[in-house]
Amino acid sequence: MSRARQPPLVTGISPKEGPAWTKVTIRGENLGTGPADLIGLSICGHNCLLTAEWMSASKIVCRVGPAKDDKGEIIVTTKSGGLGTSTVSFKLLRPERIGILDQSAVWVDEMNYYDMRTDRNKGISPLSLRPSNPLGIEIDKGKIPQKDMEVMFPGMSGDFTSEKFSATWYLIENHAGSSFDQLKIAANNLKKQASKKNEGSLAYVKGGLSTFFEAQDALAAIHQRLESDGTERVEGSMTQRLENILNRASDTADTLFQEVLGRKDKADSTRNALNVLQRFKFLFNLPLNIERNIQKGDYDVVINDYEKAKSLFGNTEVPVFKKVYAEVETRIGALRNLLLEKLLQTPSTLHDQKRYIRYLSDLHAPGDPAWQCIYAQHKWILQLMLNCRDEFISGQRGDDHTQAHTSELTSLDLEGDTRPSALGRLSHTASLKRGGSLRTPRPSTWRFETPQQVQFVEKLSDVVIGQLPNFWKLWISYVNGSLFSETGEKSGQVEKSKKNARQRQNDFKKMIEELTSRLVKLIRGALLPTTLPQGELSRYGGWENKTELSGAWLTQIIHIVRGCHDALSALEIPNDLLQVIQDLLLELRVHCLMMTLLHTTEDVKRLAEKEDWIVDNEGITNLVCVIASMQHLCSVFSHNMSDLSTCSTQVFIRCLEQLSTKTDRDPDEQRLLIILSNCQYLERRTFLNLADHFEKHGLTGTEKITQVSVDTVRELDRKLFEAYIERRADPIAGSLEPGIYAGYFDWRDCQTPTGVRNYLKEALVSIITVHAEVFTVSKDLVPRVLSKIVESVADEMCRLMQCVSSFSKNGALQVHADTHTHTQSHKALYHSYASFKLALDWSLLL
Repeated sequence: MSRARQPPLVTGISPKEGPAWTKVTIRGENLGTGPADLIGLSICGHNCLLTAEWMSASKIVCRVGPAKDDKGEIIVTTKSGGLGTSTVSFKLLRPERIGILDQSAVWVDEMNYYDMRTDRNKGISPLSLRPSNPLGIEIDKGKIPQKDMEVMFPGMSGDFTSEKFSATWYLIENHAGSSFDQLKIAANNLKKQASKKNEGSLAYVKGGLSTFFEAQDALAAIHQRLESDGTERVEGSMTQRLENILNRASDTADTLFQEVLGRKDKADSTRNALNVLQRFKFLFNLPLNIERNIQKGDYDVVINDYEKAKSLFGNTEVPVFKKVYAEVETRIGALRNLLLEKLLQTPSTLHDQKRYIRYLSDLHAPGDPAWQCIYAQHKWILQLMLNCRDEFISGQRGDDHTQAHTSELTSLDLEGDTRPSALGRLSHTASLKRGGSLRTPRPSTWRFETPQQVQFVEKLSDVVIGQLPNFWKLWISYVNGSLFSETGEKSGQVEKSKKNARQRQNDFKKMIEELTSRLVKLIRGALLPTTLPQGELSRYGGWENKTELSGAWLTQIIHIVRGCHDALSALEIPNDLLQVIQDLLLELRVHCLMMTLLHTTEDVKRLAEKEDWIVDNEGITNLVCVIASMQHLCSVFSHNMSDLSTCSTQVFIRCLEQLSTKTDRDPDEQRLLIILSNCQYLERRTFLNLADHFEKHGLTGTEKITQVSVDTVRELDRKLFEAYIERRADPIAGSLEPGIYAGYFDWRDCQTPTGVRNYLKEALVSIITVHAEVFTVSKDLVPRVLSKIVESVADEMCRLMQCVSSFSKNGALQVHADTHTHTQSHKALYHSYASFKLALDWSLLL
């Protein structure tokens, strides 16, 4: 059992308005189960079932007839669902009616019908409209290919309107799955349609029989009169009179209707022209639209319109269309030239370059715009580098011009963002990688204090780091085809680009080599002019009048060049293209090292004038701190450093020796102690640290530097130590003998001992004074100095006691007390100053 279907419901129609005979698509729900189920369709009250074509239960296609109502609903009626409803409406547009004598710029036919066979408007009778389904049964398209049908029926066609129509082809193509009963129904439908046509023709003849009879009688009467008058053309004969009457009638008709017919012909031509203009207004308005969109910068719109016009009218043979299309091509040619000019204009961002290249590719510009852009950028960067050198050589760099030019360069990055300066980037990189920045914060007068060569290298690095990344990325985009397709989809243009890039790889490699070579030569001309060939000095040199750079400035330049090399390496540029920069870095390190050591040697010679004799907690002065500054040279490693480093240390040690002989300031003994402390620090700390730093950075020959330096400082230490001991020990030892025999003291006749004698107390006080003096400078020297002085005093007392021939009992007791106290006191001196004070107090108590 089947359940009743829902009534049809129309939910949409497209288009929603139009004149009569407009083809519309009706959409909705429950619009029937097939063509036979559709029994009614009205739009704006007009029955449109005759032109309806059922497509599916949700779609029907038909043509709107000349309805009486200007706006109305779409009502669908089916056998299964009955009368339907509609939620949308259709508006019928009616043409303005013009009378036969009314003036009009456009001729409007009274009725304009549509011929489905030719798909164009034509003034034909509605009876000539033929349905797309002449059999009246459901169409079941077969799956036999069109080529197979042409082979089976050569020279025939399945179109029932064709003169070579084949019914078998039509049935196989449209009703391959129809049953025999359905084909019977189709045959009955054809019979009914044929009988209706015959009945219509017969009724038309029956209704006009009287008119035919009257015409026949009139023609017979005319024939009889012509026979009675004869057939000769005689003046006044009936034939002549009839001809005159017809001519006058024709002249009168022309007089009456010539103006109207002329206006109609003019209106027809005007209408045809307007129809052409209206139908092809896109083409006729395109030249003006191209100009407007170019002025607004809407190049995408221009390209889309051009592609559309090219597909529609590129191969047209109509003279008017060819003329307009030629004008379009002229405007597009001007646009190509404009885009190419913008593409080659410098400076330009990478985003704009890619955009212009895509535009030129879409416009099928001749040549290879991408490679032209790469070549122009290469030449521009080379010229920028030369301009940078010329500005510094000429010395005419104004601050305003410099700031404006720097702003122009640094404002262009990979995607249009602002870049910091080269040293700013290097400082940030060094802070991350080495734990500190390359330089201290600059004062406001930095620009005037910094040597021109340093400013030039920094500015040159800004140019290279600012422009070469965009240049490299443009090439990468050219290689992988992303210049022509942002989505990465393959196309003929992308494949052509990749092929061109493969062919030009060697050319681009030469460009990169030329850029890096130009960078290296410019830096060599400013810093190492002797390494350039004589023929290139005039182009890259010219720095003869500039000041010679110190090691500190050269070190900063090395950091800048190294940062430039690191930035280019981060772009994944092959190392062989950057080898010239690495070679330059090595030569700059050697040059920096040589200059630094030469300057250091000269400065060390003048260090004696700068010694302040202020001792720090480690027992050294600022003079020794200067030699430790050689450690920063490790960052500019060189194999030629051994001899210069040895020379510098020997000059420094000779400077210390000269200081030990000066007598214009502090006491000699105090100065000797300070220099001894410095020598001890050099031997134990400074030279060992230098050796460790040199070995850490791969410097060869450090053993020689360390051995020679240590031997030299030890020799100086020995001389100074002997001089100090001689100055301090001799007075103490010399005071023993006078003190022992003061007051005519005799060891053979002396009183009973009551304590230590004064000569020993005075010697101990002198030793304590020396201890305090040494401890104040460096506590590490106390054991070494005190042991030598005590040894000298002990030797002197031993000699003096051996010179006594005999001792009395009291004399022997006195000697024992003096020597025992002397020994205990000297042992305490080996520990500390505080322990020595306790020994002194004990001795005084004795």
